[in-house]
Amino acid sequence: MRSAVVALAAAALCALPAGFSPSLAQSPPTGAAATTLPPAPPVVRAQVLARFPHDSDAFTEGLFYHDGALFESSGLVGRSEIRKVDLKTGKVLRSVKLPPSLFGEGIVDWKGEIVSVTWKARTGFRWRMRDFKRLSKFSYPGEGWGMTHNATDLILSDGTADLRFLNPQSFALRHRLRVTYRGRPLTQLNELEWVDGSIFANVWQQNAIVRIDPKTGKVTQVIDVSALTAEADAHGEDPVPNGIAWDAKHHRLFVTGKNWPILFQIALPPAP
Repeated sequence: MRSAVVALAAAALCALPAGFSPSLAQSPPTGAAATTLPPAPPVVRAQVLARFPHDSDAFTEGLFYHDGALFESSGLVGRSEIRKVDLKTGKVLRSVKLPPSLFGEGIVDWKGEIVSVTWKARTGFRWRMRDFKRLSKFSYPGEGWGMTHNATDLILSDGTADLRFLNPQSFALRHRLRVTYRGRPLTQLNELEWVDGSIFANVWQQNAIVRIDPKTGKVTQVIDVSALTAEADAHGEDPVPNGIAWDAKHHRLFVTGKNWPILFQIALPPAP
């Protein structure tokens, strides 16, 4: 029976990007449970449409597109900052540094402001988007990883399998969404982006972006970005894929990674 379980697990993973391990959250199911897993979501390879320069010194933790420019959060203690970046040239148009003791993480745009979080300090900030003036400071429980938003909520990842849906004004928790891959909780969810009604998420240290149903939390699709990682050939402390931005007006999807010299525009795969 054990050999049959191993064979089933291998078959389930064979179509996934190299190194992608959706069993990060828990030990793989065994016995009868292994034979009743939901079907694996489809895997599609990222199709590159264009390439743009990206600062290889940027330890990308957050990314979004707004009014013709990219906004990026670069992390690490003593080096964290938020930037406005010219898409075509990669030139930094404006930046603001975080206090040197903080490790900057995700950022999100909300009604003329940038909301930013930090990794373990439980400290967030609001910045005026047009000039990066700091407007306020706030606290929240747990860690801060990636951020995005829908029409009514800010959405925060914290390294667990849960996404927090938050009040944009008070940052108070409205509800949590448990993210699952084939019925199992998927942890290490990192940078987030709301794309055409779905949540796209990097999974830390994985060559994949997962597409999440915001109603059920199920991973409905996996985008294999291993070829992009290989092309970027980045070097640094943790040069993994991280950073997703969506230009809703022109239907452009951008992805990059920590210390990558390239920002890729990839095709938006059809929804499964």
